[in-house]
Amino acid sequence: MTDAAIHDFCLPGLDGGKLCLADHAGRVLLVVNTASECGFTPQYAGLERLWRAYADKGLTVIGCPCDQFGHQEPRDEAGIRRFCQTHYGVTFPMSARIEVNGAHAHPLFRHLKQAAPGVLGSRAIKWNFTKFLVDRDGREVLRSSPSTPPDRLVADIERLL
Repeated sequence: MTDAAIHDFCLPGLDGGKLCLADHAGRVLLVVNTASECGFTPQYAGLERLWRAYADKGLTVIGCPCDQFGHQEPRDEAGIRRFCQTHYGVTFPMSARIEVNGAHAHPLFRHLKQAAPGVLGSRAIKWNFTKFLVDRDGREVLRSSPSTPPDRLVADIERLL
């Protein structure tokens, strides 16, 4: 675990502003690295359903576009916003395009990967749509693989709400 707390991080916002996790303190967070040209891209619809169903109960879904896996997020911020809204009606908060692995990985993802390692202790994110579920106190409690559909997280989300 790093010394930083989850609520210490800010991401560049898709709209050009900042997306600070401190603004979501006391809420359950679902942080997902996303891409618009991936086989898992239809998961945007499931993430939006979770956001609409549970936002009023204390869930925040945060999408973090990333182009590190097969060049599957080639769009700029305006293109990402347009794609997500047009094809999936996305209204949940999203960051600008960031990196999740390597020397330029955003500090939030360095923190998440250390706090919730993957299979066999792997730190690296293997593909788009890896999901991190964080409880209201800012403790990472679950890392889900890209193949896990968002609706399979409902029981864990409800338990944390």
